[in-house]
Amino acid sequence: MASSSPKNLTTTNHLRHVESMASLPSGAGKISHLNAVILGEALASEENDFVFPSDAFSRQALIPSPHKYLEMYKRSIEDPAGFWSGIASSQFYWKQKWGDQVCSENLDVRKGDIKIEWFKGGITNICYNCLDRNIDAGLADKIALYWESNEPGFDAHLTYSQLLHRVCQLANYLKSFGVRKGDAVIVYLPMLMELPITMLACARIGAVHSVVFAGFSSESLAQRIVDCKPKVVITCNAVRRGPKTIHLKDIVDAALVESAKNGISIDVCLTYENQSALKRESTKWQEGRDVWWEDVVPKYPTTCDVEWVDAEDPLFLLYTSGSTGKPKGVLHTTGGYMVYTATTFKYAFDYKESDVYWCTADCGWITGHSYVTYGPMLNGATVVVYEGAPNYPDSGRCWDIVDKYKVTIFYTAPTLVRSLMRDGDEYVTRYSRKSLRVLGSVGEPINPSAWRWFFNLVGGSRCPISDTWWQTETGGFMITPLPGAWPQKPGSATFPFFGVQPVIVDEKGTEIDGECSGYLCVKGSWPGAFRTLYGDHERYETTYFRPFPGYYFTGDGCSRDKDGYHWLTGRVDDVINVSGHRIGTAEVESALVSHPQCAEAAVVGVEHEVKGQGIYAFVTLVEGVPYSEELRKSLILIVRNQIGAFAAPDKIHWAPGLPKTRSGKIMRRILRKMASRQLDELGDISTLAEPGVVDQLIALADS
Repeated sequence: MASSSPKNLTTTNHLRHVESMASLPSGAGKISHLNAVILGEALASEENDFVFPSDAFSRQALIPSPHKYLEMYKRSIEDPAGFWSGIASSQFYWKQKWGDQVCSENLDVRKGDIKIEWFKGGITNICYNCLDRNIDAGLADKIALYWESNEPGFDAHLTYSQLLHRVCQLANYLKSFGVRKGDAVIVYLPMLMELPITMLACARIGAVHSVVFAGFSSESLAQRIVDCKPKVVITCNAVRRGPKTIHLKDIVDAALVESAKNGISIDVCLTYENQSALKRESTKWQEGRDVWWEDVVPKYPTTCDVEWVDAEDPLFLLYTSGSTGKPKGVLHTTGGYMVYTATTFKYAFDYKESDVYWCTADCGWITGHSYVTYGPMLNGATVVVYEGAPNYPDSGRCWDIVDKYKVTIFYTAPTLVRSLMRDGDEYVTRYSRKSLRVLGSVGEPINPSAWRWFFNLVGGSRCPISDTWWQTETGGFMITPLPGAWPQKPGSATFPFFGVQPVIVDEKGTEIDGECSGYLCVKGSWPGAFRTLYGDHERYETTYFRPFPGYYFTGDGCSRDKDGYHWLTGRVDDVINVSGHRIGTAEVESALVSHPQCAEAAVVGVEHEVKGQGIYAFVTLVEGVPYSEELRKSLILIVRNQIGAFAAPDKIHWAPGLPKTRSGKIMRRILRKMASRQLDELGDISTLAEPGVVDQLIALADS
């Protein structure tokens, strides 16, 4: 099925959902009857339903009004082939243009195999588009990367031409070792400049990089090595994260022993000496296999021919957790991903050439692929890369970095926002932060109270927040505010990006119109969509396309309000069914965190003999607040008042901290086992930032 199919009834319905924004007042003079605040003029309070962009911000924005958005959005839905080929042709270099068909897709398992293709037959290279194209456009001496060490006072930077030289040297080394187009390379590096360098070097020669977050255990790393059978593993000897030294090479060594037992032996382990963390003489070494990066890579030429690839050739594999425990190798291809990440970055952050952009995500996650490396560099942006912990040596480090590099766009996760909020305003207010103009949020729904703190305090009530919803599988933003285009509602991801048709369906897969709640699906493909699960297309179809035939099933719950705004309610497996009431865990967590003495909350379902499921809440209090029965009752009451008696937690479990990965993701699997008292089934906790939190929680289980 070609993507340029005629507009049908459901498309008309869908456009009606976004057209509801046209009835929203868009200017400062029209909002007297609304509970609203204008960007830069006042603080957002709990009474404010809307936060409007100021006229000054909107005037300079790429998408300055709902009218402009609707004009572009309508075209992207009614003529996706024309919309995306126009962007692809005008903003990227193609060695050869694609054929007559821009898009070919089948999203309906009843009609055959699931297939998504964009720009097939088009020949390009994403590294060339990130580096050479920008250098040719006059950006050779523009800073591409600012690197900030874990230890304050240590830093480095590379211009676009210097970055290209480094990338070519590594690409030449990999080629000399026999790495060819289509070969896999496993990358287990922390946030050094060598991480984006490695990704770009692989892309330059057509190799498929698989970055594994440098916090995963040796067992998890071995699983990924066995699955993708890489030619080379690239790591560094150690990293300092906050006050801790993490011996990454030791983890890799153990993983290589494990993978060899499963028949996959690796001939080369290229190791970068991260001197600030560990000297080479203290590093365990296997002669004949291990090679020091600094000893070989700088000897190679600083130019390297580009391997031109088809738009549908693989770019990278990124493993994501599966419900069965076996990781899923999400496969993204080159052309569509390139066009989509660049376009989403440009519009969702209202990118300007003078911007300095910092995303706190690690390249071990999809956010680091799409919005640290590829999306920003395709736009010729200046990117900050930070090696360390966001609260080291204290909770002001983020704002110290913002002031040091004059960061204008700051993109982070709600869990970091809540953590910094808990530590107190004084860590924020001691810094200027005047350079900031756009803030962003990623990874989970941001609760309204954290949104307001981020907006009011960090952004000085003058920076719009791009509260983005997307997934590893989608490649880029799917539902997101566009700064300056329309009023925001604290906690809402707002409206779909160009070319994205989100639909809300009921249990039977019937689309629900207007104000509603249900399962979030996507109709039709978009260029950034993943193409398969590596080596397991059947699982790809079963997980994402079989639950609701004809749609991509996101696995998330969503509400759409009377104004057409989308509110993500969390994973559907994080929906608790209490006496027939479907309650999103994010909704209960948001209510708990709105209590002035609650810093963070994580809610899971637990078996209940009467209600089917009960609500079990892990609650972290603001620093210095003691646990008490009165506070427990007060927390339950706030949920009753905000959501209803049916959503009141059955159990409040005091939590000095929550089990999180180093990227800040809460490990709800561990919390579910704890709530169910299945303590012998907690599983691997080696990837937690603070494994000791688990014992603390067990000790407090009955308090």
